[in-house]
Amino acid sequence: MGKLVRDKIPDLIRADGGNPSIRILDEHEYRSALHAKLAGEAAELAEATGSDAAEELADVREVLLAVADLHGIRWTDVERIARTKHDECGGFPGRVHLG
Repeated sequence: MGKLVRDKIPDLIRADGGNPSIRILDEHEYRSALHAKLAGEAAELAEATGSDAAEELADVREVLLAVADLHGIRWTDVERIARTKHDECGGFPGRVHLG
């Protein structure tokens, strides 16, 4: 059972004397692996504190960029949609919870 890793990880393992077993995923496998990666990174973010949270946010962002690319969506479009939704619906600083 493997996991999706960043492109340069196999080279880093080789540089440390390792011999990683890799394969390239087809589109269906890649989509599933990205969604699993996103869930895993989100779980790590939920547990992180302090500067570790910033690193986990960066990991979540990297996966989100890959998901957007997979769907043919430019990140600038995601940012534009996010601004529109924020302007229309607000954000979360108010900590509003519907019961």
